[in-house]
Amino acid sequence: MHIEFRHLRTIKAIHDSGGLARAADQLNITQSALSHQIKGIEDQAGVELFVRRSKPLKLSAAGMRLLVAAENILPQVAALELEFEGLIAGKSGRLHIAIECHACFEWLFPVLEGFRKAWPDVDVDIRPGLAFDALPALRKEEVDLVVSSDPEDLPGTDFTPLFDYEPVFVASANHPLAQKKYIDAEDFIGETLITYPVDRERLDVFSQLLIPSHIEPKSIRQVELTAMILLLVASNRGVAVLPDWVVRQVRYNSDYVTLPLTKNGITRRLYAATRDDETNLPFMAHLIRLARQEAVKLQRT
Repeated sequence: MHIEFRHLRTIKAIHDSGGLARAADQLNITQSALSHQIKGIEDQAGVELFVRRSKPLKLSAAGMRLLVAAENILPQVAALELEFEGLIAGKSGRLHIAIECHACFEWLFPVLEGFRKAWPDVDVDIRPGLAFDALPALRKEEVDLVVSSDPEDLPGTDFTPLFDYEPVFVASANHPLAQKKYIDAEDFIGETLITYPVDRERLDVFSQLLIPSHIEPKSIRQVELTAMILLLVASNRGVAVLPDWVVRQVRYNSDYVTLPLTKNGITRRLYAATRDDETNLPFMAHLIRLARQEAVKLQRT
């Protein structure tokens, strides 16, 4: 037994139209071809699907069972075809995002809100890339975009620049270091460094300053929320290093000050890592454009 989609469409057309001639017109085939197809379906099924010598042509009990299957299956097939058409046209798809920048959650949520309104048929999800190796997951197609500040030369992977930022030192206005023009690695000796709860290799203050200088702060205190980090800093419970745009985004508090790291400052860049065959998908390109526009707003805050 080998029933095809066209067989299901034939059964439904005959039932809906109530006759061979109208069904043939609906299916855009000749009545002779339709009669031949009916015989072929019955040969495949091994049973009669129609009540012979009935006007209008009626389905037998077996034919009704096949009609029920047709009415269940054909809408699913049609929906699947529409979904595939959307994928081909770039109107739908999956966009699972991993973020290697802990502070970027606050920046990305407004971006995703605008994206959701423009692309309602794209399945969006967000995962903290700090909990797993995000770039290998991108290559394995477990995620579709990675927000990262550490581009790598990976086959089949594009790193599209999003925006530049400066990691800045944050301390209480009453802290002795608040009077300096800039902060060096040695200034962290004896300090409690308040950071996000991530591996130190993923924090700019370590990767760009302390690890290369072989400097270790007195202690490290990990805090999840940016606002809480700034509250602790303002209370002189420690010092922190945060992206400049993060500090600007939070309402300014005169109880803490920001200073550049090193005399010349440190500049970092965020990238959107994508598989190179998906970088130019319409919805992917739009997300990157929205991300850049939101970054411009942050820079002006």
